[in-house]
Amino acid sequence: MDYRDAGVDVVEGRAFVEQIRNLVHSTFRPEVIGGLGGFGGCFQLPSGYREPVLVSGTDGVGTKLKIAQVLNCHDTVGIDLVAMCVNDVLTSGAEPLFFLDYVATGKLEKAQLTDVVKGIATGCRLAGCALLGGETAEMPGFYQVGAYDLAGFCVAIVEKSRMLDGSQVQIGDTVVGLASNGIHSNGLSLVRKIVGDRGFSWNDKPELLGGETIGATFLKPTSIYVQPVLRAIRAELEIHGMAHITGGGLPENLPRCLGKGQSIQIQPSSWIIPPIFQWIAETGAVDLEAMYNTFNMGIGFVLVVPPHQLEAVISHFQSQDIPADIIGEVISGSGELVGLF
Repeated sequence: MDYRDAGVDVVEGRAFVEQIRNLVHSTFRPEVIGGLGGFGGCFQLPSGYREPVLVSGTDGVGTKLKIAQVLNCHDTVGIDLVAMCVNDVLTSGAEPLFFLDYVATGKLEKAQLTDVVKGIATGCRLAGCALLGGETAEMPGFYQVGAYDLAGFCVAIVEKSRMLDGSQVQIGDTVVGLASNGIHSNGLSLVRKIVGDRGFSWNDKPELLGGETIGATFLKPTSIYVQPVLRAIRAELEIHGMAHITGGGLPENLPRCLGKGQSIQIQPSSWIIPPIFQWIAETGAVDLEAMYNTFNMGIGFVLVVPPHQLEAVISHFQSQDIPADIIGEVISGSGELVGLF
């Protein structure tokens, strides 16, 4: 016997690495040292920092991968993987430097996983970070043939004096919500249950979804907010706090950017909730509180800014085709959202 008899094709693995080499190189920044294929990726810290702080984050895509695998559509989930990591580290005011991926599969299918890496490379280019390396694990008997899982790891950098940690947020600050691109990568287990229990197909086109299939609607990749936010910071727009709205929705994620003794008075009617969330609520009979605690409800990223910067901040994001709305105000409290329900 050999390793191939056990279900692991080393030769195919090497061929896969060669196939994705150009995709990886397309993301490289000047600070990358060496190329693909070493035991570790090497990255030189950018110059100009006096007290550089490295910010790291890791995440996955979750059961959104099940939809991609059922529909045999793999070129967007890699964007989701990058987005979930880079948007998290961005909340510290940090610039993503490099990204690594981990792909585990039952049987290495080059075309399928090349599409996945294409998405990862696209996400890295959108975020301005290098795809520094990764790991592809072929695990027969652990994953079914055609199934795979993804994990991502990101490192970012910020000047210590400019790092956002909640201490900058002040009572009276305005909370600005940046629009999401739909459901992003959270709540898909509930969505899959609704679709299955209610007898829908991923190819169905409910009227509320504007003629788009259910599958295409839920596979839209997570928005990457890195470059627009970094441009705002470099333009000296004053930002006191940021939050990435992921699992747990606004109630769980928004308070994470606050300081002690602070809460947020939410204005729930101040932004337009996309039809996708109405379809989920009506089709699955999901109540309002459960919707807000599961989904982003149309707000993918949040900025906390002083009132005198409000007009400039909103204009900045709208000029880059990112809808931005005032969704609340920082008030005294103990970390809760007031007025959401």
